[in-house]
Amino acid sequence: MKKTIWNLGIIALFIVVMTACSSKAEVAEPKSETSGTATTANTQEATATSAETKTIKYLDTEYTIPAKSDRIVITGSMESMEDAVVLGVQPVGAISVGGKFPDLFKAVTGSSQSSGEKMQPNFEGILNMKPDVILSSTKAGQEVHDKLGKIATDIPVSHISTNWEANLRLLAELTGTQDKADQALQQYQADLDAARAKLSVSHKDKKIVAVRVRAGNIYIYPEKVFFNPSLYSDIGFTAPDEVKAAKAQEMMTLEKFSEMNPDYIFVQFAEDENKETPKIWEEIQDNPIWKSINAAKNGKVFVNVIDPLAQGGTAYSKISFLKAAVEKLSN
Repeated sequence: MKKTIWNLGIIALFIVVMTACSSKAEVAEPKSETSGTATTANTQEATATSAETKTIKYLDTEYTIPAKSDRIVITGSMESMEDAVVLGVQPVGAISVGGKFPDLFKAVTGSSQSSGEKMQPNFEGILNMKPDVILSSTKAGQEVHDKLGKIATDIPVSHISTNWEANLRLLAELTGTQDKADQALQQYQADLDAARAKLSVSHKDKKIVAVRVRAGNIYIYPEKVFFNPSLYSDIGFTAPDEVKAAKAQEMMTLEKFSEMNPDYIFVQFAEDENKETPKIWEEIQDNPIWKSINAAKNGKVFVNVIDPLAQGGTAYSKISFLKAAVEKLSN
């Protein structure tokens, strides 16, 4: 009898243990499913995040931007504004001049809001535009870039003339207008080849310069700045010694400029840059020293052959200036 009771106890204990193990297994199984679901969700989230962004490279620096970058704000970079004209891109935010959009940018600012003046970004306004990408300028200080970077990916666009093609291709990549960029570049090269063939021999020994009249003074620029790359690197004219020696924008007195005695002068004069001396260009032309310069004596001074707001070292500036230069120098 005792043995029978003992056997029944063993059997009961075995049943309890097996039941407990079975319960644990049942509890553990959903845990495994939950873990797998979480892993799948994390993978999907990572994939989605990756699909929502892309990396682009501009002048050896990589930038992570939204895969779809429709909302572009341009602030400070006049170069990018000119590129927008070439590509037909309408930025959400664009640079205003004197509180309005200049005629140069009229074709691409119909639906744009002002992102501020050239060197004065409107940070609050830019924030409200909810940009995908901000195109600023390398001329801006680090404090400006820090503030813009908190709003969206900030890409400082080069103001150096020799980076004009990279600048154009940057905006083209952001906006999916690579074909337009390729077409513009190919056409420029074709026009340039024709210009070289037409002018390189006939103007080989001529002294040709491009200047700005701003703040009541005459300024020349280094060989790789302003319209100079178009004149000297592209077409192939010889840069005067004064241009070769210039390290930055350099003011020249009328007396010193007359010593250079150029045969052809391209003058860019913007009223907005000469508000305190609105009659300065007339005064320069009436000055006997100016009249003694070869270009002035022979009627070879060309004023604002393209919009005076044009920067010089952009696709728009180069395309427009080349066409105008060929026309003026051929007569």
